[in-house]
Amino acid sequence: MEKPPGFVDSKYPNYVCKLFKALYGLKQAPRAWFQCLSTFLISYGFSCSRADTSLFVFRKESHIMYLLVYVDDLILTGNNDTAITTFISRLHHEFAIKDLGDLNYFLGLEVLYTHTGLFLTQAKYAADILLRAQLLEAKPVSTPLALHESFSANGVPYSDPTLYRSLLGALQYLTITRPDISYAVNQLSQFLQHPTIDHFRAVKRLLRYVKGTISFGLTYNRPHSPSIIGYFDADWVRCLDTRRSTYGYSIFLGGNLVSWSAKKQPTVSRSSCESEYRAMANAAAELVWITHLLRELHALTPDRPTLLCDNKSALFMTQNLVSHKRAKHIDLDYHFIRELVNSGKLYTKFVPTNLQVADIFTKSLPRAQFEVFRDKLRLGPPPFQLKGIQFYLLTFGRSLFDIKKGGVMNEP
Repeated sequence: MEKPPGFVDSKYPNYVCKLFKALYGLKQAPRAWFQCLSTFLISYGFSCSRADTSLFVFRKESHIMYLLVYVDDLILTGNNDTAITTFISRLHHEFAIKDLGDLNYFLGLEVLYTHTGLFLTQAKYAADILLRAQLLEAKPVSTPLALHESFSANGVPYSDPTLYRSLLGALQYLTITRPDISYAVNQLSQFLQHPTIDHFRAVKRLLRYVKGTISFGLTYNRPHSPSIIGYFDADWVRCLDTRRSTYGYSIFLGGNLVSWSAKKQPTVSRSSCESEYRAMANAAAELVWITHLLRELHALTPDRPTLLCDNKSALFMTQNLVSHKRAKHIDLDYHFIRELVNSGKLYTKFVPTNLQVADIFTKSLPRAQFEVFRDKLRLGPPPFQLKGIQFYLLTFGRSLFDIKKGGVMNEP
């Protein structure tokens, strides 16, 4: 360290100043940086998405570019190589950046390219979790949880709750590409404050399942029919302590899984129909958000989204006014769904329970049924044929990865 000019003490020229506060750590620094970056992008011709403020879209004639921002790391893609090269050159002129080439590894996500699309996985991240838990040599199991397993806050306390929280926190990030463990992670995350021995045993079983499927990930293919289809389901009074229901949904765009959730409802439902209807409202809200995002990406499909339900009572309430008096206690969700259906923005349809994909987010299933639904999510091992595609990873002021030609990747 050196003292700034004008502050050098002639008696102690080798002394330095004591640092009391670093400006880099101020709370306003991220906001100031994002404002600087977004101002430049907007001046270049990008528009900030209202559905996702970290997404910027550029469209000029037939040229389209999408820019996704995560602090000082960017992902850029588009349909014109010349436009992308021109923009990167301009970005180089404005900021100190490093072009890391085709996207292979980003925030723990590994990207593999196939002749039909993409394959996303977190195999390395999953291996790190198993190494931390000392379960790399554990015997794999076929499902994340035992059949019909439920959890309660009662039991013998676990001796190391910090380890329990650390493993669950890491597994929560793993659900980005592993929706098959979403339900198990959701159930076990409800006991982070006071975990018991039974809860930790369930975590070990979940990690043994991850061990057997460590290379699994999500496959995204070019859609033949870009339709939006959503599945939702609710398991009435699943929680043994609060008697709240667990609900989940999965939304597909052109057959590719783009959104999913497994969550406990915030209130107690008085009937299975009510819990299903509240789950429908949450799934419908996600569908509305996705349609807004696709509209900003200039990729909105002409077909209206379809929401598939396996509860005929909940389905009946979306399509018949006469049932309104029986649903006064769920008025808000009722009117929300009814308006979407009446305006033609949403179509609801019945689906048999054995085809309800969202079941994987609401309960522990038998192995055969679990694997069927897992395959429908397009979750499985990596494909064999790999080739390049035009995605670019940019980072400001520092190098996250050194990506060599041919896709070989070395972390610093």
